[in-house]
Amino acid sequence: MKDFFQGIASLFEDVLFIPLDALRALQDDSWWAANALNFVFVLIVFVAFFYWMKQLKKFDESGEENKSVKAHSFLGKNADLD
Repeated sequence: MKDFFQGIASLFEDVLFIPLDALRALQDDSWWAANALNFVFVLIVFVAFFYWMKQLKKFDESGEENKSVKAHSFLGKNADLD
């Protein structure tokens, strides 16, 4: 059983972490290049956030959403306690 877990550790350390080791070595030469992947992820999050906000605004302006207190069952239960 010990060999199984050592094999998994070897797989990750010797094979799957090669790109991350390359990024760590690249950081000594260029901080911007080493963090380019992070910048891509941040950009994707910003685009998704603004798309989500645009969709929320579109549905809010169309008046499709039921905004009453009892629109959702879990909100209605809390409203009955007051």
